[in-house]
Amino acid sequence: MNPTLVDVMRGDTLESSHAGALALVDADGKTVLSIGDIARPIFPRSAVKMLQALPLVESDAADRLQLDDNELALACASHSGEPEHVRIAASMLAKAGVDVSVLECGSHWSRVESVARAMAERGEAPNALHNNCSGKHAGFICPACALRGWNDDAQGLREFVKGYVGPGHAVMREVTEALQATTGFDMASAPQATDGCSIPTFAIPLRHLAHAFARLGSGVGLREGHQRAAKRLRAAVAAAPLMIGGSGRFDTRVMQRLGERVFCKVGAEGVYCAGFPQRGVGVAIKVDDGNNARAAEVAMAAVIEALLPLNDDDAVFMRSLSDVTLHNWNGIEVGAIRASEGLRQALAAA
Repeated sequence: MNPTLVDVMRGDTLESSHAGALALVDADGKTVLSIGDIARPIFPRSAVKMLQALPLVESDAADRLQLDDNELALACASHSGEPEHVRIAASMLAKAGVDVSVLECGSHWSRVESVARAMAERGEAPNALHNNCSGKHAGFICPACALRGWNDDAQGLREFVKGYVGPGHAVMREVTEALQATTGFDMASAPQATDGCSIPTFAIPLRHLAHAFARLGSGVGLREGHQRAAKRLRAAVAAAPLMIGGSGRFDTRVMQRLGERVFCKVGAEGVYCAGFPQRGVGVAIKVDDGNNARAAEVAMAAVIEALLPLNDDDAVFMRSLSDVTLHNWNGIEVGAIRASEGLRQALAAA
């Protein structure tokens, strides 16, 4: 049974808790810290979007299409479907010579209530550009131009990318190869399922995920093309952190504050991964009950606190994310969600 990572307090009394596992690994593959079961394969979901975006840069599609920081950051994002996210995703597709009709990620409303309400009041329906994965999918379409040999025939590109979400498509084979190269885990033998945006998702142990993010941050152990791509993508996210999540989102707020000192990325069902270039380590977290905002974010905030040297203002900011005060609807303080003492002690000793 995995230990408790996060406690939920009602007043001074423990009301509930969230158990999970955490792997902290360096770029050479050495396990620096192991909490819980880090060998069990888990689906990282959206936490690995930057790994999936590596072919976008390695293929030279990013340079040939002159993608900017906003566009490269969006390729790594789980965005909120705000107007700027929609505009940037459309821009990526336009540079490839296609439009929203090629996307196979599905549609959903913006997660920002005011944006969704305004759309509904105007009689607008969401399309695939509003999907939180539209930037990632646009980032799949762009290197397809390179796979086709930079043929300017837009209709030919449409035909080529049709079904790109399937595991056997040339685009998805490139993405899967990037996952295998960075994690060192055999995707052919990994449990496979379908992600929320319809692409394949592979179950990978936390230890391998943490190792991949250590490589992502340091470049150690990556081939030259992936080194170059990782460096470029990390710089883009640091320059345009609003793209990686959105207004008020954890990943956006942290990287607005800390820049390239950390790259962190949420995944569904209580998964969080991060790379720390200055430390040369990566971390992967899985909260057993799949809770993100109430647990995985708090655990990740505690990791960042422990691993990075922070000035006083940054330390106060991060503590507000690892020890979150809870208020009721009348604004009365009623409790807290905080990293467990066991987690903090383990991190301090790492």
